[in-house]
Amino acid sequence: MTLEKINSLSPRDAVTLFRQCCGSLRWAQAMGERRPFGDEQQLFGVAEEVWDALAHDDWKEAFARHPRIGDIKSLRKKFTRPSPEREGAALEWAKGEQAGAEGASEKVLKALVEGNNLYEAKFGFIFIVCATGKSAEEMLSILNQRLSNMPTEEIRTAANEQAKITRIRLEKLLSSAPGS
Repeated sequence: MTLEKINSLSPRDAVTLFRQCCGSLRWAQAMGERRPFGDEQQLFGVAEEVWDALAHDDWKEAFARHPRIGDIKSLRKKFTRPSPEREGAALEWAKGEQAGAEGASEKVLKALVEGNNLYEAKFGFIFIVCATGKSAEEMLSILNQRLSNMPTEEIRTAANEQAKITRIRLEKLLSSAPGS
């Protein structure tokens, strides 16, 4: 996908495309409205600016569109039903982002599930971490550390992790095959 192609999409197609990168509808709509982008750095800068300006509920909407770390069943459920915002590369990206959870021991996967449950009960949203390049053990360690955060600190931490994920997905989008 080229920047020129992104700039030339219809508003509806642009929102669908951007939602593959971040699950917040308001973020995707704002990104569509802020086109055209002059270069990749402007795209990345606007993505960050728009994300930082959103309300907590918009952040939580994006978080909710992620599969739980280590929960392959949840990954399949969230990303295999056809719908406009779940089409395309999002399934493959999410699988790749969580590749470190594959092959993890049953003990670690069980601890991730238990930790996710504690996290969600405490903070009201699923654990979000930029999992790219992290093993299941590393993600579990990060999860356990973040459980000690205060809710006001954790929402910002999770939002920062989502921003990293979005940046990676935008980069993948731009590096995907021409015309895709």
